[in-house]
Amino acid sequence: MGVASIAPALPKMARVLDVSNEQIGLLITAFTLPGIFLTPVLGVFADRIGRKAILVPSLFIFGIAGTACAFATDFTWLLILRFFQGVGGASLGALNVTLIGDLYEGNKRATAMGYTGSVLSVGTASYPAIGGGLALLGWYFPFYLCLVAIPIGLFVIKSLKNPEPENGKDLKTYFGKVWNSLKSKKVIGLFAANFLTFIMLYGAYLTFFPILLDEDFGQTSLIIGIMLSGSSVVTAFTSSQLGKLAGRFSEQNLILTASLLYLGVFLSIPNIENIWLLAIPIMVFGFAQGINIPSILNLLTYQAPTEYRAAFLSVNWTVLRSGQALGPFLLGVIYGLGGVEVTFYFTAAVAVILTAVIVTLIK
Repeated sequence: MGVASIAPALPKMARVLDVSNEQIGLLITAFTLPGIFLTPVLGVFADRIGRKAILVPSLFIFGIAGTACAFATDFTWLLILRFFQGVGGASLGALNVTLIGDLYEGNKRATAMGYTGSVLSVGTASYPAIGGGLALLGWYFPFYLCLVAIPIGLFVIKSLKNPEPENGKDLKTYFGKVWNSLKSKKVIGLFAANFLTFIMLYGAYLTFFPILLDEDFGQTSLIIGIMLSGSSVVTAFTSSQLGKLAGRFSEQNLILTASLLYLGVFLSIPNIENIWLLAIPIMVFGFAQGINIPSILNLLTYQAPTEYRAAFLSVNWTVLRSGQALGPFLLGVIYGLGGVEVTFYFTAAVAVILTAVIVTLIK
């Protein structure tokens, strides 16, 4: 919700708030930046004092600050409120995966992770269309969606029945075990794969693909949202099949396949002149996301036991947030130097690096 719901409205926000296309990507960077620093800290607290003690306040902060963005009077205030919304969102993704790891084991965990990825993709599929439609009423309307985090927080207080970690270890032992689990070559490779994946997703697809659709094809925010949603529908279905796919193919091979598909997608987008043909890279991108992200998360979840799982996965979420924050900024620089088409060729080079990482580090 923090990104997908506003992505189709970014071109309109840039015009209304009188900022450049290079600057508008800062709305995504401001949201993702707090997670880089806060997520590991919140992960430690989730291990030490409990998952729900961190989850509930985070949902409330996300909902209040996100809704307040609708009342921002200028771009500077909007950036500030997005930063506070990011504070609320910093722990949510990591705790989501942590709770799946706490509740499931073995192949059931892979299946549950796939279903979780599917549910997330349904949200990612619906929010661009909903946000794009709301943006027709006004650039600020998509931010009202964040109100839903408040009742979800209340629901968590009453209904979420999860095992809480029993962490009696002293902090030195605790951090030592976390560090030992983080420094393996495989874990570093998985972190790198996540980092590069989210540079491509948040930089090229969610920030500059809408700008390409606006500049080259003159599409409205609603049409842009519907088109972005197309890939997420495919991702949702593909993720739901992860348990079956993981039974036939290794997660490493699934991630490698995804990286090669990313390469083809970002090489093809700048060369497509018929808007209907963009459906092909959109669908392929969705399939690649569906086999890539849940596979990475599943492999990472296997690496840490319950008592320090939140801290371990929070480090991954910091890496992920770094990719989210860097992607729009980095490609904004590339956009300023060479235009929107060059940003996609640059992203294809990122896909090549991802392929190399998988081949050399994830075995």
